[in-house]
Amino acid sequence: MQAAVHVVSIDPQGSTIWWANRLSDLPFDFSQEHQTPENLAILKDSGAQVHVVANQKGGVGKTTVTLNLAAVVADVLKGASTLRHVFIDTPGSLQDENLLLEALKYAHDVIVPMPPEPLAFDPTARTIEQVIQPTGIPYRVLINNWDPRDGQVDLEDTRAYIDAQGWPSLKSVIRRYKVHSRASAEGKVVTQYEENKPSFKAREDFYRLAIELRYGGAA
Repeated sequence: MQAAVHVVSIDPQGSTIWWANRLSDLPFDFSQEHQTPENLAILKDSGAQVHVVANQKGGVGKTTVTLNLAAVVADVLKGASTLRHVFIDTPGSLQDENLLLEALKYAHDVIVPMPPEPLAFDPTARTIEQVIQPTGIPYRVLINNWDPRDGQVDLEDTRAYIDAQGWPSLKSVIRRYKVHSRASAEGKVVTQYEENKPSFKAREDFYRLAIELRYGGAA
């Protein structure tokens, strides 16, 4: 039976496929298409909503966001018999901009993960202003990998920067937890974490995000 969620990686580095291949119980369908990006047209023709996760700054957590958001949406849609959502993980480099542009041809919306770190500000701005905005596709910035132990200053400064640019942003924030950094090596996504307090909080962030984005609801 076809899964309700399909994850596609067009990142030549292959971090998504490395993680997905370690999952013993894959909650969604998965494919690697950096060599065949034209296959993305088939997924959009299916009638599914196509969500691109993009930032040309490497290390902002695109793969973590893609796989975990897909996992919670798949959990919500458990039992659905048709493809409803496609999540595309994109390259974190300027050299592969052609692949990102190809993905954007089929996108219904874009999520732009951005850590609360000044080094991420300029690359994120370039991605949004030079690549995403010219397409006219709706996008929202997601503050990702914020460590609550650092206090509110970095979070507030990042929100102020986003607001100053006039970018639409998500209220949801993905907090930094060690369980996220271990998950790829352990072959797990957020819906498969152990039952403990940190794991509950880590899951909560992604369910809140899915609710805010209105992914997984009735068609």
